[in-house]
Amino acid sequence: MRNKKTLIISMLISIMVTSQTLAATEAKKTESVAATARSYVLIEESSGKVLLDHNKDEALPPASITKIMTLLLINDAIASGKITWEDKVAISEHAAHMGGSQVFMEPGEEQTVRDLVKCICIASANDAAVAMGEYIAGSEEQFVEMMNRRAQELGMQHTVFKNACGLHAEGHVSTAYDISLMSRELMLKYPEMSKVLTIWMDTIIHKTRRGESEFGLSNTNKMIKWYKGITGLKTGYTPEAKHCVSATATRNGMGLIAVVMGSENGKIRFQEAGQLLDYGFANYTVKTGPAMGTVVGRIDVKKGDKTVVEGVTEQTKAFVVAKDQAGAELTYEVKYKDAVSAPIQKGEQIGTITYYLDGAHVGEAPIVSAYDVGKAKLNDMIFYMYRRYFSVAK
Repeated sequence: MRNKKTLIISMLISIMVTSQTLAATEAKKTESVAATARSYVLIEESSGKVLLDHNKDEALPPASITKIMTLLLINDAIASGKITWEDKVAISEHAAHMGGSQVFMEPGEEQTVRDLVKCICIASANDAAVAMGEYIAGSEEQFVEMMNRRAQELGMQHTVFKNACGLHAEGHVSTAYDISLMSRELMLKYPEMSKVLTIWMDTIIHKTRRGESEFGLSNTNKMIKWYKGITGLKTGYTPEAKHCVSATATRNGMGLIAVVMGSENGKIRFQEAGQLLDYGFANYTVKTGPAMGTVVGRIDVKKGDKTVVEGVTEQTKAFVVAKDQAGAELTYEVKYKDAVSAPIQKGEQIGTITYYLDGAHVGEAPIVSAYDVGKAKLNDMIFYMYRRYFSVAK
């Protein structure tokens, strides 16, 4: 009996020691990640899940990472039809004299929206960012109001923008986590931006009263030259903010976003962002449900010009799992509303899809109508009554 008790105690001690050793190993593994940064966060792109962080909610100067919000609002304006890529934008006195990183445009010079976005993405041009803000909103001040509204919509609780480009201003602050939120929105909503964000070198043509001249652009994000799977995104530096970067990358169907703020120098910020991304790719994978727009069933429609409507997934849901749980099975269950009557608009919610990992509930999302269903016309009603009559008669 005593031997049995001794064995049990030994086993318990062994388990405790193993747990402590694993915890210590994990702590040591993350200690060297982004060691000089004032704050950082690593999130999985599709789900937004935080995988690693340090002081992620500390409000700090974001420098030119600010321009991620500027790019987001530019793309929103294009998507809504307010502006086009080929619109010509006149550079104001205010925009031309921003200082800091710029492409040295002159007052009165005209550039297309496409080329100004290229200047923002590649060269982090303050003059281009402010010019676009003025073009969209009428003034930089009004554009900043738009930036702050969009930030609130995205849940960026600790962010206040004071300008469109990120030059240091009292009270112009954000956090590593807030920056990851706007980075995620830009990359998920406008993935085509990655093509511009990863251009290494390009040119624009200055057209002024003195004639035309070519101006070279060189990407400030040096990670695009060496990090496997890099998709963007944006660097930042001021003496107050120190060296910052929001780096996005995708491997094996998983997208990650690493935000580093206040690193020691420019080279180290890239190394630290790379360490964060490496950690994510080494330790996690994603389980993905049916792609957005996948037909997952159908439901009967009352009094409609169609008898049934197909239900499709409104979004692609992904769930992050540790690699040692990669064998977990992702399943889902679809439930529709008890009764659906016409008219039904395309995209209207008609049910819910619930996801389970090895039987445990992990999330849910709407199921929406794949197309419009109008109200039944007289001919439709005669057909329904005829079918119902003979169905009852049987």
